[in-house]
Amino acid sequence: ASVLFLFSWKFMSTEPKRIRTENMTIKKIGTHNGSFHCDEVLACFFLRQLPEYADAEIVRTRDAALLAECDIVVDVGGEFDSKRHRYDHHQRTFKDSFQSLCPERPWVTKLSSAGLVYLHFGRRLLAQLTQMNESDRQLEMLYDKLYENFVEEVDAIDNGISQYDGEARYAVSSTLSARVAHLNPRWNSKSQDTEEGFRKAMKMVGDEFLDRLDYYKSSWLPARAVVEQAIKERHQVDPSGEVLLFSEGGCPWKEHLFTLEKELNVETPIKFVLYPDQNGQWRVQCVPAGLNTFQNRLSLPEEWRGVRDQALSELSGIKDCIFVHAGGFIGGNKTQEGALEMARRTLQAAAQSPANGSS
Repeated sequence: ASVLFLFSWKFMSTEPKRIRTENMTIKKIGTHNGSFHCDEVLACFFLRQLPEYADAEIVRTRDAALLAECDIVVDVGGEFDSKRHRYDHHQRTFKDSFQSLCPERPWVTKLSSAGLVYLHFGRRLLAQLTQMNESDRQLEMLYDKLYENFVEEVDAIDNGISQYDGEARYAVSSTLSARVAHLNPRWNSKSQDTEEGFRKAMKMVGDEFLDRLDYYKSSWLPARAVVEQAIKERHQVDPSGEVLLFSEGGCPWKEHLFTLEKELNVETPIKFVLYPDQNGQWRVQCVPAGLNTFQNRLSLPEEWRGVRDQALSELSGIKDCIFVHAGGFIGGNKTQEGALEMARRTLQAAAQSPANGSS
């Protein structure tokens, strides 16, 4: 959060020119005026984290002559030319995605100004914010993660790209882009000045990005090593190799598990994860079929679901049971051995009747 001091604003339209020494040139970031959107707000935030733009004026205008004087222009001007630092995406000829500009990357979402700036400056941005080396593999992982789980959403929404085909079951109205949009003046407000809202939006997206970066650097990345070790030791937990054991709870394991299964060529998919809860009791949690589904690779037995304590122990034949969730995705036992036995019995039942697998 040390970078938050960079939110010292200098808008040409509302403040007098700064006194400049003979050798001092203030850089200018150009973007459009009027209603603002999440993509150019985020792009401006990204740029102001870099040393060369930390004190830059943000010039909000559509005047081509004023934009021509800017050192870098985002989301306006009808031009994409990274050599000249022009990053607009509205021109009819623009069709670029991350993959089209970096073929080794998988993302095919059309870029907005946020994605364009992130693609070209993101590694330096993250190196600046984390003090990691640009060549560090962990920084590269953060670079990918923050595009996929932060910036790509902004790109897609700004370009009007739906997450899926068909009608949504419910509305999601609290995205970052939606919250930025709400900071614009209301249509019937007497004042239609957007400068204050733009400043608030830039601080909001900046705080959120920094918080997400801190989480991925301080929590998500260290979890990868924990999951990798657990996968390598899984056959010591159970000969099937289908059960992982974590000595501490709370580790964000799901995404790492899917990635590492591929990287480590795990042949038999892992079905269960064991870990202690905050009370020192043990949980057995089913591995989902994928990151964005409530389906499991293998759920706990249907007849256990919604049963608790002694009744569950008698039903399952496993002592010290605490519960199995009605959804069948998680259960509890007082001991590690009991939780492991719950996983083993489920695996045995599935082997005898494969049709009772995931649900």
